[in-house]
Amino acid sequence: MAISMGTGESTRPTLSEINVTPLVDVVLVLLIIFMVTAPILQTGIEVELPQTRAVQAVDPEQRAVITISRDEELFYRSDMINFNELGNLLRSEIGDSGLPIFLQADKDVPWKTIVAVVDEIRESGYERINLVTRPYESTRGR
Repeated sequence: MAISMGTGESTRPTLSEINVTPLVDVVLVLLIIFMVTAPILQTGIEVELPQTRAVQAVDPEQRAVITISRDEELFYRSDMINFNELGNLLRSEIGDSGLPIFLQADKDVPWKTIVAVVDEIRESGYERINLVTRPYESTRGR
């Protein structure tokens, strides 16, 4: 759209600079949102593992890890699952690969719950079950 001057000439308004203030505002808001939500998106379930002397690190993203929380909720990797669907889930996720299954449970979980989960895993055809623990913390001063 041209602007008419009294002399009969038309001039076009030109934009010589792009206003970056709204862009910076949006980027800062997104940065704040990601900073707040990043700690929530951690993989794995928080459980307080019992302590033992021989311990190996387990990465839930690389291995088949089943977790029993303090409230006796069952998780596969970081997804909550139903106890009755455990066998089907293991068969679809692991198949016949022969990979070991890692079971970690909060130290306050009743033994009968752990045994029931181990029994269900074995009934599904998997015999290689590893229990996940954490190392003893030394209470002696150095």
